[in-house]
Amino acid sequence: MTLTAADLDALLASLPPRLSHIVRPWATRRPDKVALVEGERSWTYGALAGVIRDTARGLRQLGVRPGDRVMAVGENGLVVAALILAAAEIDAWAVIINARLSPREVDEIIAHAQPRRILFAVSSPEAQAHAARRGAEPIDLGIGSLAVTPLDEASRPELAVADGAKQCAVLLYTSGTTGQPKAVMLSHRSLLYIAAVSAGLRRLSPEDRCYGVLPIAHVFGLASVFLGSLYHGSTLYLAPRFDPAAVLRSLDHDRLTVFQGVPAMYARLLAYLKEKNLTQVARPALRFLSSGGAALDLAVKHGIERLFGQPLYNGYGLTECAPTISQTLLDQPRGDTSVGVLLPGVVGKLVGPEGGAPGVDGVGELSVKSVGLMLGYYKAPEATAATLTADGWFRTGDLARFEGDHLFIVGRCKELIIRSGFNVYPAEIEAVLNAHPDVTQSAVVGRTVPGNEEIVAFVQPVPGRSVSVNDLKAFAEERLAPYKRPQAIVLLDPLPASATGKILKGRLAEMAAQSASVSGVSARSA
Repeated sequence: MTLTAADLDALLASLPPRLSHIVRPWATRRPDKVALVEGERSWTYGALAGVIRDTARGLRQLGVRPGDRVMAVGENGLVVAALILAAAEIDAWAVIINARLSPREVDEIIAHAQPRRILFAVSSPEAQAHAARRGAEPIDLGIGSLAVTPLDEASRPELAVADGAKQCAVLLYTSGTTGQPKAVMLSHRSLLYIAAVSAGLRRLSPEDRCYGVLPIAHVFGLASVFLGSLYHGSTLYLAPRFDPAAVLRSLDHDRLTVFQGVPAMYARLLAYLKEKNLTQVARPALRFLSSGGAALDLAVKHGIERLFGQPLYNGYGLTECAPTISQTLLDQPRGDTSVGVLLPGVVGKLVGPEGGAPGVDGVGELSVKSVGLMLGYYKAPEATAATLTADGWFRTGDLARFEGDHLFIVGRCKELIIRSGFNVYPAEIEAVLNAHPDVTQSAVVGRTVPGNEEIVAFVQPVPGRSVSVNDLKAFAEERLAPYKRPQAIVLLDPLPASATGKILKGRLAEMAAQSASVSGVSARSA
């Protein structure tokens, strides 16, 4: 899919004004084509159009108005899918919450978003627990098991506008891996732009069968997988959570053609196959594998490619950009960890320290302008102004470099470690540790000490394997310059992660700073 400027303009002009409208063409042209599958249940495109209409009517009867926030708490499934599309149909903002968040996290989001109604997809045990705690009562909207809270009379609607580029469709709370979550306002157009362009680059079609295990509560699962599949008339198999055995069954039984995951999922899949002594995967129809949502380790990439016998494509994005900024192309597979080329509709630049040019290594902070850019952070004008410049550039906070038109992400600005005057990028050390045959994944953080910074590496071993800190230390010494070698290596199983599998480095940094057990090279188990 190659787009000229004129092509992009035409595509943007053709985007429907609301997320829910993407179902309508397929409901007319191919009403009997299966759109969504959850276990033994499924909806065709014709049925889904009716579900959206009826669920939208039900939300109105529950007192939800245009501009209201309506919260959906659950996991991937037909119920959550229907609520998102029905909210879009009536100009309400969908606040999508993964049921696996803690009570504290859910309560903080509720206090901030002030939803008019909260609906819980109670087939999830975690959602059922949240519903009971919040006093929700069962309700039948004809889409599956649901509970709803009483109407919040104090909740006030935001202004609703006809322009899909200005109307907020979804309020997504960032994972907060390094700090407090922020509420990202994404418009209908920003999400549909990604659904059209990013999925178009994967050449999705009605003949594709995609796997939807990436949480719809996360922008990758929402825009690229869920909306992308529906926009292109594909069939999406919804899975509430990642399970390696279930993935392998679906690849074979459902003849999946497209699988998208985060690096942690691929690492877990490799570890599972190693644990089971499996060297082959039945994948009769698979044509596309891709990774995103976090840094892809080269050892994981090569392991997956050997196993599947095809490229593992890579991409990069942020919630604030709905999310995709770049991705590798079908006809240009890479043997490295490039995150590909910038999407049509995205421009980028690298900025060095103090706003100057990048350093001699070509590394600078990446700033972008994108059609997918957020409307801002909800109720946080100062945070919005800190990341969005007056002339429309979004500061990603990521350190990057270009090789030609291919983008490489080096690390987070805040994660950069300065050891004895040298810049140390955690991703480089993680790549070395992850190459050890007994390591599933690792995470490297910095720790401030008087006059310097120390490097602390947290390592998750392969299930059923034993690896010692001294082994890892020797492995790193053979492959890293002295200033890049960790001062402490901590065995931690599992590494703390968000619902999408993203490692919570903020939590690890706190552990590194506070725990006396990592004052030297040490081992720790969770």
